Amino acid sequence: MEAGDARLDTTASLGPRGERLWYAESSERVCNALGSGPNGLSRDEAARRLEEYGPNSLPRPVRPHPILRFLIQFNSALIYFLLVSAMAALVLGHPVDAAVIFSVVLVNAVVGYVQEGRAEQALGALAELVAPMATAVRDGVKHAVVVDDLVPGDIVILDAGDRVPADLRLIHAKGVGIDEALLTGESVAAQKQEEPLLRDAVLADRTNMAFSGTLVASGHAMGVVVETGSRTQIGRISMMLKSVEEVSTPLLKQINSFSQRVTFIISLGAAALFAFAVLVQDFQWTEALIAVVALAVGVIPEGLPAVITITLAVGVQRMAARNAVIRKLPAVETLGAISVICTDKTGTLTRNEMTVRRIMLDGLEVLVNGVGYTPQGKLTVEGPGDDSAAIAAALPIIRCGLLCNDASLIQTQRGWHAQGDPMEGALVSLAMKAGLDPVHARGEWPRINFIPFDAAHRFMATLHRGPSGEHVVFIKGAPEVIMDMAGSRSPAWEGRIVTAADGGERVLGFGIKRLAGPQMSLDWEDLAEGVELLGLMGFVDPPREKVAEAVAECRSAGIAIKMITGDHVATALAIARRLNLDADPQALTGADIDKLPDAMLSDRLALTCVFARTSPEHKLRIVRMLQKDGAIIAMTGDGVNDAPSLKQADVGISMGRKGTEAAKEASRMVLLDDNFASIVAAVHEGRTVYDNIRKVIAWTLPTNGGEMFAVVLAILFGFALPMTATQILWINLVLATTYGLALAFEPPEPRVMARPPRSPSASLLTPFLLWRVVIVSVLMAGVSLWLFFAALDGGQDIETARTIVVNAVMVMATFYLFNVRFLDMRSLSLRGALGTPWVLGAIAVVVVAQLAFTFLPIMNRLFDSRPLSVTEGVWILVIGVGLMLLLEFEKLIVRVMHPRTCAHRSR
Repeated sequence: MEAGDARLDTTASLGPRGERLWYAESSERVCNALGSGPNGLSRDEAARRLEEYGPNSLPRPVRPHPILRFLIQFNSALIYFLLVSAMAALVLGHPVDAAVIFSVVLVNAVVGYVQEGRAEQALGALAELVAPMATAVRDGVKHAVVVDDLVPGDIVILDAGDRVPADLRLIHAKGVGIDEALLTGESVAAQKQEEPLLRDAVLADRTNMAFSGTLVASGHAMGVVVETGSRTQIGRISMMLKSVEEVSTPLLKQINSFSQRVTFIISLGAAALFAFAVLVQDFQWTEALIAVVALAVGVIPEGLPAVITITLAVGVQRMAARNAVIRKLPAVETLGAISVICTDKTGTLTRNEMTVRRIMLDGLEVLVNGVGYTPQGKLTVEGPGDDSAAIAAALPIIRCGLLCNDASLIQTQRGWHAQGDPMEGALVSLAMKAGLDPVHARGEWPRINFIPFDAAHRFMATLHRGPSGEHVVFIKGAPEVIMDMAGSRSPAWEGRIVTAADGGERVLGFGIKRLAGPQMSLDWEDLAEGVELLGLMGFVDPPREKVAEAVAECRSAGIAIKMITGDHVATALAIARRLNLDADPQALTGADIDKLPDAMLSDRLALTCVFARTSPEHKLRIVRMLQKDGAIIAMTGDGVNDAPSLKQADVGISMGRKGTEAAKEASRMVLLDDNFASIVAAVHEGRTVYDNIRKVIAWTLPTNGGEMFAVVLAILFGFALPMTATQILWINLVLATTYGLALAFEPPEPRVMARPPRSPSASLLTPFLLWRVVIVSVLMAGVSLWLFFAALDGGQDIETARTIVVNAVMVMATFYLFNVRFLDMRSLSLRGALGTPWVLGAIAVVVVAQLAFTFLPIMNRLFDSRPLSVTEGVWILVIGVGLMLLLEFEKLIVRVMHPRTCAHRSR
């Protein structure tokens, strides 16, 4: 039967989506269905199937051309309006105004283009996980075949160290362990066998399958290719990733909405003012158009996009110092709005380093402390007893764990690491804690023969010659298997196993058989009798340092934490309880999620903090459902299986040390230390960034608003403009690049992590901020017009009057800067007066710039400015101080009338 026909076989095991459940069928049936066998396919048949199914590769992503990426930076309503204003100025013979506006637009575009960087490389990283060559049997002969040329029905040979080239149904497996962490999140290699499984087996339990992109850790296997390319598990993830659209950040949504509203209001107001100036005030249309351009330039905060970008970049630097690298700039601010963190367990909440926690002997329990694989720790008796006697009693089982073992420990600059199986590495560390030297012990007890672990028998046995010439077999494996071999199964032992498992421990059993004489071979029959039970050991993957404190900080900040893992329910719940993820942690499995409709799942999500035995589809569904309910999601992950949900989340967070390239490229943030505590530090910085952006806006808009009101009033009453368009641009650019930049470096507000996450629908301009913008704008406009007409009435020419206005706006903006650094608290304090080094440096730059604007001849010619007297300068300073005192008095009134509101905002 041809492979294509097999997929239409109505008697085959089919899943809910019509897919073939290869793991639920015998290997003989699978081979027959695919028209294959021990000799593999013929070369002709392989070539025909290659044409039918296509290459065994993942589609490469199509990336936008760099020129198109640059042009996209101009896709903004505010930018369109500035470009129209620049063209109008150019047509009307004002090339300097036009050149300055064009320069602002170009700088914003360049900043956006550079910051965007790499964006769509996740699919390419997925493709790189597939091995370039594979060993396949064709025409009964082994061949090295290019992986892209593999087809369903090919027979593939796997050995330790190989990367699986396609999805295989195993037809022979001996001692095979496969590292599937990138698909399932499991830290321990999955043991494989060839027998069929139940139809409802989840991905992590499909022990007769080898999945494309995973790594063979041990043993030898033969399998038949059942899926290739985008039909493999890794290919399905690739297709999911392709279908996922990255969500826009709350800040970008608010800025886009703000830009559209401002553009609409400016367009409407400009048209009305133009008509009013021409029809009512008898302006020449050219004069009216120049006045409208001045209005547009004054209102549009053209420096705001660049300042926000710089504020985000400052957040990036601060987060990098706390082990969080931001790949996509807007993610900095989004972190401050996070309301739910969906986190993996292994390697993020826990160390991903197995550790022996307890040794269970007959009538005795020994506790082991220490962290990870580091061979430092103590062995103590649980309850009253002599610790030294306990160690002596535990030495036989510890020696068994060291010798029936293929792992070793190595020390690097980053600590101790296991080479080999993680649980075996933990046994080596235990032996060193007990005072055994692994090299000396293995030399004293040389291995003669062994039986490798396999999924069918579930134990490993090694034959050794002892220092006195005795021959001994050491055995380790599933506790029930070892107890049955020794005839020691009892309710007492089984109760201890249940207790350990409920605490999240993985349990191994250990046994010994003392042989009567020398023996060189070892087979299953040798262990049919004479085995003694040495005891059991409980292993844990312990929580990372500072994670418990980070979890507590999240809960106080109103951030929910949900653990999504491929591990077993009992293990996940034990970690959840130990870290206090919730007062009473509840769990759902992947099978439970499959049975729940969206409405019921949404209700359960709110009450559940642990999700176990999950697949990539489950993770993606959980994230989407939480987002549908209005949550802002941070999602952590390190494997290929995490890539779709990482991309879907508002902030995808990948692991820098143990994460795959696919996960990193799909994420917006990378943790250098793989530590959950670094996420909380990043949230802290994200909230600070958002606070600083609000300060930038609260400071920028009144300056622009004051300029707008001054120009509008001048047009309405037929007066000369108090500032030209070029002078307004000078004010906006100098202030944005100095004071706006200084506000980006503001330190965190007090109790920044003691307030709940902000609503994603909350406006940047709260009623309080809107009131502040209006009142400061009116004050600045009123003072500017009063100074302008006072100067004209005093006999000054219009250029000098405008120079006075420009300097007054600069001084008022300077004093308002001190006020806005503390929106609710008093600014007249030592901390408020001294400011930060950035604030003081920015003031110095503005002073120098204004001195140049006022007194340098070249600046006088360029901006139509004039030198001012000392008396005029003093009056301008007095006005600035007066504005600050007036606003401080307004703050005092607000604090007295609304104390709770101010306390909430200042938290």
